[in-house]
Amino acid sequence: MSENQPELDYLDLEGRRLAYRLRPGAPPTLLFLPGYASDMDGAKAVAIDAFAGRRGVAMLRFDYSGTGSSVGSFADGTLERWIDEALAMIDGLTEGPLVVVGSSMGGWIALHLALRRPERLQALAGIAAAPDFTDWGFTAEQKQELLEQGKIERPNPYGGDSQLTTRAFWESGEALRLLDGPIAVDCPVRLVHGEADRDVPVAVAMQLMGRLRSADVQLNVLKGGGHRLSEPREIDVIVRTIAALVEPCP
Repeated sequence: MSENQPELDYLDLEGRRLAYRLRPGAPPTLLFLPGYASDMDGAKAVAIDAFAGRRGVAMLRFDYSGTGSSVGSFADGTLERWIDEALAMIDGLTEGPLVVVGSSMGGWIALHLALRRPERLQALAGIAAAPDFTDWGFTAEQKQELLEQGKIERPNPYGGDSQLTTRAFWESGEALRLLDGPIAVDCPVRLVHGEADRDVPVAVAMQLMGRLRSADVQLNVLKGGGHRLSEPREIDVIVRTIAALVEPCP
């Protein structure tokens, strides 16, 4: 099977035109969920798609509304809306077992997919997963500004436009927090996290590991790794982690 990128296509959901790339292949289907204000054509997503092409397995990746190639305003996005879009994607475009790979915020969405479609999840991988970042990712002063002003803009640590967070997104995230109690996910879970991640501290990954109900949870901390985990050696670890979930040892 060719490793060339699958063609861009669109799914219409309640007036939203959501861009996706679907690679046909054998089960399980890999699903990649981007991070906040990220898209499906980043280095990690493309590398995982190339792996899927080499192995002949199916893969789906898409852009949340208001991001990447999808239509809409980013300011209209909420965590619940993007979870609903992920559910529409897997329900409408895939069948059979899934291995869900979530990057940063995508890891938070992946956990909610596992809770809402447990029968579909063969395994879950979190790359610098950031559940509950609306809680621990903002200071008390920033939360107050969100409530009073309806939005907050912070410098983007990676350059470019400032990073927008709306009150609607923040309130949606607060309503969907998971780390306050046990997380009823029973499938195998693999977490890959950078030791030097300044955006999502390793302590978050440790807390997540402890909250998950599954007995099959592993955390791989990469020395010196930042939040993006996009260096070739880091992507290699991610791909090997996913390969083991796709074809588990007998």
